[in-house]
Amino acid sequence: MSRPEGLSAYIAVTAAYWAFMLTDGALRMLVLLHFHTLGFSPVQLAYLFLLYELAGIVTNLSAGWIAARFGLTSTLYAGLTIQVAALLALALLDPGWSLWASVAYVMAVQGVSGVAKDLAKMSAKSAVKVLAPSGEGALFRWVAVLTGSKNAVKGLGFLLGAGLLALAGFVPAVLGMAVVLAAILLAVALHMPAGLPQGRKGAKFAEVFSKNRNINWLSAARLFLFGARDVWFVVGIPIYFYAALSDGTEEGNRAAFFMIGSFMAVWTILYGGVQAWAPRLLRAARRPEGELVHEARRWAALLFAVPAVLSATALASDGPAQWLTLTLVAGLLVFGAVFGVNSSLHSYLVLAFSTSERVTMDVGFYYMANAAGRLLGTLLSGLTFQVGGLPLCLGTAALLVGLSWISAGRLSPHAQEKCPV
Repeated sequence: MSRPEGLSAYIAVTAAYWAFMLTDGALRMLVLLHFHTLGFSPVQLAYLFLLYELAGIVTNLSAGWIAARFGLTSTLYAGLTIQVAALLALALLDPGWSLWASVAYVMAVQGVSGVAKDLAKMSAKSAVKVLAPSGEGALFRWVAVLTGSKNAVKGLGFLLGAGLLALAGFVPAVLGMAVVLAAILLAVALHMPAGLPQGRKGAKFAEVFSKNRNINWLSAARLFLFGARDVWFVVGIPIYFYAALSDGTEEGNRAAFFMIGSFMAVWTILYGGVQAWAPRLLRAARRPEGELVHEARRWAALLFAVPAVLSATALASDGPAQWLTLTLVAGLLVFGAVFGVNSSLHSYLVLAFSTSERVTMDVGFYYMANAAGRLLGTLLSGLTFQVGGLPLCLGTAALLVGLSWISAGRLSPHAQEKCPV
């Protein structure tokens, strides 16, 4: 039985994206836990990821135009190559440097990694629009498989990063990932089949700004959705769990690393699995696009309740306690499942609202908003945890989900509706 047209290219793109996201998840956990054990405060830990997210905003805005002009394979290879360089640079970090010199260096390297991540992401997501076969629900299924599997792999990366830090140490872990990713880049470059667009020389940078009001409102909903996740995910929950699980000894720290990495992995794998399952859950193949727009509003409203309840629960507690830790684990897993449906709907709708001619630029603009949401969440994560602890982190998440719901409420079932001039 022959493969559908474009499937070989889709498999190659997905494999390259998986490899990238495995190292991306591992690197985030390595940096967070390594520098927390060196005594960095929550705000200082948030600083380490700010340039990563800021670079994502700039990269996504320009990457859509770059891909439209030079082709999707060029941006995919560039993302993988830059990530290898970032890993090698991070291995050069000198323990003898001052605190702020270390912060500045890691911020810069994380910024480079942020450029790499969003070049790879935009390339992979845009390829789906071009390669997916026509047919009821096919686009949603292909998007969901790519996005869901990516997040499952990133979840494994969190566990890998925590495990490598505990067993091998920071520098050997980073160097090992650089070698493996370089080998995968070489294999993909040698065996990439045809099927991806090669670019058009007449593409203009001004085209990245969409005139489709649905793209713009969906981008706003995405910004607040990912801000709501990262406000507790980046700093708050890992540091809270570290305080609850570690007894301060080296052995206790290692056990805490594994447990934190395991939770982050399970949460992300669950979220990715729900994303991949979302088309079947929503019966997308049998429903018109307009109904899925209404589903995006309903699921955003449902998501709001979870961090609101968890914030009130954490506020009623005096501090880290076993019952609260178990409640948070259960509640945040529920958040991950509902969040996965929201994210999957958004990832489908941006492609449904776009056209094949504009897909790289619309996807780039949309993921620029995604990166802006992560930047907002990262900023607020360190700040809210330091000012008000976990209750303020989770309360802020509820507020941001509410703003995402309001933005989703402005979506129109008509995919190509234009913004008024």
